[in-house]
Amino acid sequence: MNTSGCVAFWDFVKREPDGAHRFTAHVPAGATNDFALDAGNYVKDYWGEGREAAYADFPLLGRGPFGDAIRICKETDATFRPFLFVPRARLQDSPIDIKGTNKSVTLVVWAIRESGNHALAGIWHEGTDLKPKETAVIRKVERGQRQYALFAGLNKIGSACGHVSENGAGSFLYKYALHKCNSGDVSPEVPADSPAEVLDASWQCFAMTFDANRHEITGWLNGTDTARWQENVRKAIPAIHNAWLQGSLRRQPGAQPGEDPNFPKDQFYNPPEDQPITTKLISETADERVELQEFRYTRVKVTQRKATDGSWAVTGRDLADVRLNPWWYSPDSIYTPANDGTGGPFTIGRVIHSGKSVGFTGWIGGVAVFNRALSAPEIQRLSEVGRSAPISFPAQ
Repeated sequence: MNTSGCVAFWDFVKREPDGAHRFTAHVPAGATNDFALDAGNYVKDYWGEGREAAYADFPLLGRGPFGDAIRICKETDATFRPFLFVPRARLQDSPIDIKGTNKSVTLVVWAIRESGNHALAGIWHEGTDLKPKETAVIRKVERGQRQYALFAGLNKIGSACGHVSENGAGSFLYKYALHKCNSGDVSPEVPADSPAEVLDASWQCFAMTFDANRHEITGWLNGTDTARWQENVRKAIPAIHNAWLQGSLRRQPGAQPGEDPNFPKDQFYNPPEDQPITTKLISETADERVELQEFRYTRVKVTQRKATDGSWAVTGRDLADVRLNPWWYSPDSIYTPANDGTGGPFTIGRVIHSGKSVGFTGWIGGVAVFNRALSAPEIQRLSEVGRSAPISFPAQ
């Protein structure tokens, strides 16, 4: 709480003094909302199936980085996917409702990952309007209401995956949001019922920062923002490749082969490519030269042909690889739901989405939200908490 910009910190020790004794957040002096956490089962809420969730569905460890931790279990009942959450009605326009232009955010989660790669915490209602065939019977259909969140990897299992959305919905005409980073380092899988000494030595600090000034989303694992690239992006993530291509073609005069005139400008993906950091020669003949030029966020295959005067002219550019950590976030803002309470809740352990996958399982010992992008030394300092002798407090 002494780190500037911390607007909420759940340690799973602090609770309401009266009533249901729900977990509450540490907040700055004078704050009017302590963000008490409700228990919910999103399958019941959206499919009308399964039972209500209760605090009993989140076993406590009795110790942790800050004194206690909750367990997200490997649920075997497909109609039961519990999470802890702050309803939208209690967070709308509050300090954790980070949205709009020029807004930065940091989200830090201390966890032990037993399995899975899905959500740890954040405001990330993925929407229930996607209707994959196995879940087409969803009763409550809502558009995506994504803002920011931290995942345990997604496509890079075990990494610190930070997600930010400008529109609450999909990216680059794809149904899922694709503005996300993935740390180069990954967390291990540790059985949640391991002996105490194993658990005490297994805490991982997942973090994501979004720096609005730099347009960067960065994933940090245990204080380190190790770089990661996605190679062969045309095959691996074709939606990103096409978003880059359409933006590149649109900048050229006249209609270009392969250009889609209906592709929206706000969905182009064209990170800065002013001056290459490195250039690698791939092939060269008397008349043609192909180079791989690396920029901060992309690697581009550049083809040049020799003109009659002996000079080289660029005849083709194609996106080869894209950097996943940090990720260049092209929009100017974070999604802003209408001021009628219809945005997504802040959830811990899972997010609302169209599937019923189990998601992340393991222990969560702390969740902190900051209204700015923390620096590398600040992230490193936070990552050291809980990675030495465990802190233990009496049960409350």
